[in-house]
Amino acid sequence: MATVVGELGARVRWAFADRTDGVSLAPYDRGNLADHVGDSAAHVDANRASLAASLGLALGDVVAMAPVHGDGVGVVDGRTSTPVPDVDALVTATPGLALLTLAADCVPVILGDDESGVVGVVHSGWKGVVVDVVGATLQAMADLGARPESTRAVVGPAICGECYAVPSPRFDEVVAAAPAAAARARDGQPGLDLRAAVVARLAAAGVVAAVHGGCTAESASLYSYRRDHVTGRHGGMVALLPGGSR
Repeated sequence: MATVVGELGARVRWAFADRTDGVSLAPYDRGNLADHVGDSAAHVDANRASLAASLGLALGDVVAMAPVHGDGVGVVDGRTSTPVPDVDALVTATPGLALLTLAADCVPVILGDDESGVVGVVHSGWKGVVVDVVGATLQAMADLGARPESTRAVVGPAICGECYAVPSPRFDEVVAAAPAAAARARDGQPGLDLRAAVVARLAAAGVVAAVHGGCTAESASLYSYRRDHVTGRHGGMVALLPGGSR
């Protein structure tokens, strides 16, 4: 799996993987990380294990979620083999867990406060922007001791505003909540730049963010539900390294 690995301080390591390597077969080829799209469980496990290994962890350390496009945040303090239900974000202060976020046009976000020893992941589509799931996640991290000024973020691949044409009512709803989302699609329709909205929200909270990856609809190396309909999911992981408890 083509994986990019980075650090958000000495104790926080993150990784993003695209679809260009792995074991999934068409139409999920090749690096699908999602267990809910029809790919075989063995393929998904192998791909997740590969991504976890890039952080020095194992498949059993991976904690996933079952997003519902809301603002729910799961606080994780141990391993679980089943996705945390009905949340669009996960946070933890427990070392050695690989928090996983998946996407195929929505915005995946990695968060880490190295000083406080708190990490998180977010999945944000347009509904997540409206309800501010990023803000809810930062609050959940703060409840564990994190501070915005020492929290850093990596915002992963997502569909761009030129590729994401939406009906006017949806445009108006999202832009009313997040003006930075306003864009114009290539066909002249209203468009939404969800990644710009997420970056603006992080900046307003005092969190420094870097952007990783390009537009999912434009890149064959990324999954895009809007482009392909039946497709897999790429994703990101973050971990507080073992030995990094506060």
